[in-house]
Amino acid sequence: MHDLMLADLERLICCESPSSDLDALHRCADVLTGIGTTRLRQAPVRSEAGGRPVLRFGPADPAVLLLGHLDTVHPIGTLEQTPYRVIDGRVYGPGVFDMKLGLVQALHAMAACTSEDVGLLITADEELGSPASRTVIEAAAAESRAVLVLEASVDGKLKTARKGVSTYELQFTGRAAHAGLEPEKGANTSLALAQAILAVSDLADTSVGTTVTPTVARSGVTINTVPDNASLAIDVRAASKDEQERVDKAIRSLPSPVDGVSIEVLGGINRPPLEASLSADLFAVAQEVAGELGLPPLEGAHVGGGSDGNFTAGLGIPTLDGLGAVGHGAHTVHEWADVAAFGERTRLLTGLIDRIAAGARG
Repeated sequence: MHDLMLADLERLICCESPSSDLDALHRCADVLTGIGTTRLRQAPVRSEAGGRPVLRFGPADPAVLLLGHLDTVHPIGTLEQTPYRVIDGRVYGPGVFDMKLGLVQALHAMAACTSEDVGLLITADEELGSPASRTVIEAAAAESRAVLVLEASVDGKLKTARKGVSTYELQFTGRAAHAGLEPEKGANTSLALAQAILAVSDLADTSVGTTVTPTVARSGVTINTVPDNASLAIDVRAASKDEQERVDKAIRSLPSPVDGVSIEVLGGINRPPLEASLSADLFAVAQEVAGELGLPPLEGAHVGGGSDGNFTAGLGIPTLDGLGAVGHGAHTVHEWADVAAFGERTRLLTGLIDRIAAGARG
């Protein structure tokens, strides 16, 4: 299995698949179709969401749904900079950690498990926030007893909770004026922007893990003109729906701090939290399976990053994340995966699928 997995992984990594390149995504879907058809002796159902490929292996309404994405953050040409290679027990290449190895592990686990009550859904816009595939994911998971997400794992820890993600853009519209002759006649969006940055930052509540982070800020065009437009991007992470909604309400009701400057709020809540209560039972089963297989004890982690598992947890479906590659360096050119963990994680996933499916049938 180990050599076959490496061979499949090399094919997948060598087909670059940035989220923004539709042709590249479809080429990668072709490669995955070939790998999956060989391993499972069954071709996937192929469709599209927002022009991007969607692959569905297995039955239409499985008890266990595996979830993954084929798109990466790396632009075409990254493979020349950091080619596929295996060095000192680590495999490198664009997207190996996030999350092409997870897709290979999912296909090999499906091939190895005894249950046929398992499906795999692969989408191609996760790195963009899954704007087109969210409804596809939610529909696919609706009848499942459990969702297992093949996102990668640092130090082998399963992701038992993820914060919810909200993103906003504030657009400021003011009034231009000559900065030297009559600045008082302007409505300065730079001043509004600066005060808004402080106001939204105060919405954070570290006692409950809520972060509100102003990120990209722009204002003005020329040095001698009172600026009449500005924009501010904001990243919000919260561990509970209540906190997401509190911050959302506050941002939408933010008053303009400068007379003559108006504020328009774009964006909103993107991913609901994956709360620990939705993963607890599955994590306990995974720990049992790991013990029976003689694998190292499993640990869980609460993380700030979001995944498509947030959507399924938001529907109240038990969801466990981080079952993919073990390694480091997500979204960097030096990302890597631990070769020694290939077999262990695939065996864990195989046993977990069979255990959950058996319980669903019983």
